[in-house]
Amino acid sequence: MIFNISGGNAGAKIFVDNEREQDGIFYFDVNMMLDSEAIPEQFKVVFSFPAVDVYSVWSPAVRFDRHLGPDWSKRTTPSRLASWLPVHSLVSASGRNKMAVAIADAKTPLSIRTGVCEEDACIKWEINFFTVPVAPLKQYKTTVRVDTRDVPYYDAIYDVSAWWENDCGYKPAHVPEHAKLPMNSLWYSYHQQLDVEDIIKECELSKAIGMDTVIVDDGWQTDDNSRGYQFCGDWEVAPSKVPDMKQFVDRVHATGMKIMLWFSVPFIGTGANNFEHFKDMILDDTGNAKTYFSLDPRYKEVREYLIGIYAKAVGEWGLDGLKLDFIDSFALKGKSLEYDARRDYQSLEDAIDVLMTDVTNTLRAINPDVLIEFRQSYVGPAIRKYGNMLRVADCPNDAICNRQDIVTLRLTSGNTAVHSDMLMWNHDDTVESAALQFVSVLYSVPQVSVKLATLREDHRKMLEFYLAFWRENRDTLMNGKVLAANSESACSIVCAEKDGKAIFTAYTDPIVDCRAYDEIIAVNSTRHGSLILKGADGKKYKVLDCMGNILEEGTVSGALCEIKVSLAGMVCVK
Repeated sequence: MIFNISGGNAGAKIFVDNEREQDGIFYFDVNMMLDSEAIPEQFKVVFSFPAVDVYSVWSPAVRFDRHLGPDWSKRTTPSRLASWLPVHSLVSASGRNKMAVAIADAKTPLSIRTGVCEEDACIKWEINFFTVPVAPLKQYKTTVRVDTRDVPYYDAIYDVSAWWENDCGYKPAHVPEHAKLPMNSLWYSYHQQLDVEDIIKECELSKAIGMDTVIVDDGWQTDDNSRGYQFCGDWEVAPSKVPDMKQFVDRVHATGMKIMLWFSVPFIGTGANNFEHFKDMILDDTGNAKTYFSLDPRYKEVREYLIGIYAKAVGEWGLDGLKLDFIDSFALKGKSLEYDARRDYQSLEDAIDVLMTDVTNTLRAINPDVLIEFRQSYVGPAIRKYGNMLRVADCPNDAICNRQDIVTLRLTSGNTAVHSDMLMWNHDDTVESAALQFVSVLYSVPQVSVKLATLREDHRKMLEFYLAFWRENRDTLMNGKVLAANSESACSIVCAEKDGKAIFTAYTDPIVDCRAYDEIIAVNSTRHGSLILKGADGKKYKVLDCMGNILEEGTVSGALCEIKVSLAGMVCVK
């Protein structure tokens, strides 16, 4: 492989060495050495790869449009500790891996980029280091992993995740059992309009149909309902919303539910009492740079303040977990690049790492099974050290986005619990259309965000059926291996397989290949009105609608057998 290196500090020695191959995977090290300690300037390593049977890009950050792109408008995967993760791959038209590139360093700001070169029909790869300013250093070294094995694209990604975990020092956090059980998250159903009595009733209804935790979102800490962050930062309970937090938590526990509470980790608003104290310990030009900003975790006082808040919430209020939001909003620019002797860390990424490590260690000392949720884009291997729940970014009523991001998180998150974005739908929608929201998230822990007390009867029956179905098949859905076809088309059909059992969801492809399995459940998310079973001749089948009603039973006949399955219904075969 021929490398071209450009950029970097004047006089810097930047080179690639230690090229080696192991088990069909190629590795090389990127090195930078400076004469004296300095802020490293961005540099890049470029190499090419023939665009032979290369059809699409797969990346955790290139979420919705996975075309290849030209080299003058490259597809880009950014990565730093608090946002995304350094893996980027090329995929063939048949879903095979062509080249998957990953970086051992998931902490330093960098990017991986690809684009088609017009002159030679090759893919130009570009790895950019220090894309965001970091603290001064004298030397830097990391390993690049290049996988060109002819394997399914998802196997190449699974192996990268295992490499980070086993070889690169990113040991994931313990995942408590309750992190893997359905939850009622209140953001879409309440937004900031919280009402304790109403929430307690919702908890009772939630527990009865199979949800085990409630997540109380933004609003508990402010009387303001304008959905901004001007009043974040004090983290004191607003009596108009929650008169007594400890009593509220105890009442939720009495329903049999666990309870988590939302915090925006970085933000402090101008309306907070603590703003005056911390106004010279904020990151320049962050937040909206007017009514709220991000605190600077490079100050020990900032870290101790935040840790104390979370320790009080779990220790004194008795919370079972925290939803820690917006850590990707820590950003280094403007005046924050200037040196300040009051800081005990000059590297922002180091400070975020220390903050989150100390937060999780403190909380686990109080409750070893504490639940900690993060969401896209803070879902990389470093984040798995702190959080045991990784959630899809907000995508209200968007089944396509939810399913696609869930698959991405499943491929990159190992055994960490992957959660859906909260499920919501229009009250007047058909039950089948509403059910598609649940069908889109089967391969994750479902979070629900509709008011159960006001659900239509058919919607309630559908939700109750799918929650029961998910719990009954949780081992296969959450512990099985996820296979996803046609990632460039938002995954046409997805399967979780374990111990001879497979659960398919046909999103656009109606053909379900049953040959490798003893038991199959196939859910119909297509508009075809039927599914085609391949290789299930002679097996018994049962068809259910989206509310669990049995519509038909029989025996599969023929190598290809078309069976009527209504939208969001399923056929069970064994």
